[in-house]
Amino acid sequence: MAKTAPKPPLRPEEYFDEAVAKLQAAKTEIEKVVIGQGDVVGNTLITLASGGHVLLIGVPGLAKTLLVDTSAKALGLNSNRVQCTPDLMPADILGSEVLDSNDKGQRTFRFIKGPVFTQLLMADEINRASPRTQSALLQAMQEHSVSAGGQLHDLPAPFHVLATQNPVEQEGTYPLPEAQLDRFLMQVDVEYPDAEAEREIILATTGTEKREAAPAMSDADLINIQTLVRALPIGEQVVEAILKLVRAGRPGDEALDLVNEYVSWAPGPRASQALMLAARARALLDGRAAPSIDDVVALAVPVLQHRMALNYKAASAGLGKAELIGRLSETL
Repeated sequence: MAKTAPKPPLRPEEYFDEAVAKLQAAKTEIEKVVIGQGDVVGNTLITLASGGHVLLIGVPGLAKTLLVDTSAKALGLNSNRVQCTPDLMPADILGSEVLDSNDKGQRTFRFIKGPVFTQLLMADEINRASPRTQSALLQAMQEHSVSAGGQLHDLPAPFHVLATQNPVEQEGTYPLPEAQLDRFLMQVDVEYPDAEAEREIILATTGTEKREAAPAMSDADLINIQTLVRALPIGEQVVEAILKLVRAGRPGDEALDLVNEYVSWAPGPRASQALMLAARARALLDGRAAPSIDDVVALAVPVLQHRMALNYKAASAGLGKAELIGRLSETL
């Protein structure tokens, strides 16, 4: 059962320095174990500080699972893992009702909670789960609750889904629907480490000593940090930059020619909300009291790329979503 978090401070400035110290300490602890993935670790922490879910995409062996396990330890959260397969049923994640009988022969239904009742849920290879199971997880991600047997069961707080996806596998996979993709605050692409980082990896992981992350905060601290993120001031110029960037990706009379030619569907208002929160969280992680336009530009690709689709003309022209978003960012 999740621990009860204390009430957050009345004034954000009372907690700012402590929040920055705890976030940076958590990042240091995670990077001791997850080597050579500084940007991935940073974006994952930004997502969690924003109260969101993250989709990690990368080929096997790039420490995606290790990142989730290590993040749970560093943030003081309890966690569960679900290995998604085509035959995974919604009850395997959410839980199910069983029929109990007492000494008097009376029978009642009792709900047995599934692995989703945790603070940090790892959905490994989420695109291998069937659409039926994906839709069950969608309610948990959006509402932070589960419906079973006509009853609503609240999930622990905080609650986050860190899902992984292998981009090279095709057989036995079900592409995530647009509605579920939109519930992930960020899509974080996990790339190969550079030569120096890979050298450190093989030296650190093939010896007798095992690196472990120490807890840098508690679940109550994370809830307070999420409250602080929402309380951070944000300038009007940054708000306008977010609106301009998100709306620039939508085809229309005022859109750029490349958007009208190559974009089939574009980010909605949830993308603007995600950028607002993520920009604040990035500033907090850097020790700044307010975000800047640079934060918006830095977060544009991970926040927007899974919320839009390009047509066949873009594929023919060799235009990817990251490049298109980069061109839109240049207009800010």
